[in-house]
Amino acid sequence: MSETVRYLQSAETMETGVLVKCIVRDAVQAGASDIHIEPWDTTLVVRIRLNGVLSELVHLPLEYMDKIAGRFKVMANLVTYQTGLPQEGHASADPELGGVEQRISVFPTTRGEKIVVRIFDPSKRSFDLGSLGFEEDTLSTLKDLLTKPSGLMLLTGPTGSGKTTAIYASLYHLVQKHGSAISIATVEDPVEFNLPAVAQAQVNLAQEFTYPRALRSLMRQDPQVIMVGEIRDSETAAIAVQAGLTGHLVISTIHSGSTAGVFARMINMEIEPFLLASSIIGVMGVRLIRRNCPCCSQPHEPEAGLLKLLPPNFADDAMFRKGAGCEQCLGTGFQGRTSVTELLKVDQTFRDAVLQKMPTRDLQQIAITNGMNTMWDNGLKRVATGETSLDEVLRVISVDEL
Repeated sequence: MSETVRYLQSAETMETGVLVKCIVRDAVQAGASDIHIEPWDTTLVVRIRLNGVLSELVHLPLEYMDKIAGRFKVMANLVTYQTGLPQEGHASADPELGGVEQRISVFPTTRGEKIVVRIFDPSKRSFDLGSLGFEEDTLSTLKDLLTKPSGLMLLTGPTGSGKTTAIYASLYHLVQKHGSAISIATVEDPVEFNLPAVAQAQVNLAQEFTYPRALRSLMRQDPQVIMVGEIRDSETAAIAVQAGLTGHLVISTIHSGSTAGVFARMINMEIEPFLLASSIIGVMGVRLIRRNCPCCSQPHEPEAGLLKLLPPNFADDAMFRKGAGCEQCLGTGFQGRTSVTELLKVDQTFRDAVLQKMPTRDLQQIAITNGMNTMWDNGLKRVATGETSLDEVLRVISVDEL
């Protein structure tokens, strides 16, 4: 039974501050990354995101909504009486809440305010590249790319796929390797964690401190490595490419359906193919998949329709397993997550293909011919060993990417 439920059952009168603490502590104890508090038709539902999937924690009476929203606003130093506009804030670590930091977002809906709390737990956040679950060949190639004195390294994937953690781990790896001999600067929106020996800056649109403006200024700060939180527009893309061509190692993220698709995306941002071919040294796609719970994992036969997606003879040697659900995994069948990646290392053959403006599918095939393991292949390796289920890999990697 959750602490929130126990409190609601035992309390004679509900104290909003205590209830909010119970909700946050329950989320932290479960290892959740986010808390969603949202008014539905008849109840105020509290959900937590466990291993990337939302799970219901408790349903509360709708009359609690205003008091709970008010409490979170106080915690984040927001305007308590303002209910018709979105607000965002930050709540510092509190020992009573498990020592986690919270990023609080309040959004007005037709039924009332929805609250989403992003939880940052420093004790459970690792920036060691070797602990992120990358495949051995991916880890080796990534470390090799990080030794390059210049060029543009891009990461792609949907929101919450581990891109920021991978970049922070890469920067931490460089700090550990070079110490005070290397100058690293970042421009982020927002800064999620403070890294040692790294100059981190946060975009502030209200003061016109944008990605392009920050990058132009950084070029005069003598950095060797520049991290850009996200390439969102053609101006940022152009400056990042130019920085990669002029003696800086630039690491950033960009939204694209696939690693090879990044080149078409940047061409659409009006970046010339010859600049892309000269500047981009690698593109890594990353996803997070849930691991089968070791306590309740058992042999499992996937549906016949899913087996048709597998390579010939794959099922003969695979150890298909799936978690049945138990107390240890809160009935989900999964415990913890790991990464599945696809790392495209740009070589001369690939550069020539980019210069010829080949379609994304052809670029992908050239990368595979040159030795790239696709995300689908790496996901199937984890299915074959029973680390995760086939359903889970297909949940994260769409059929279009096969």
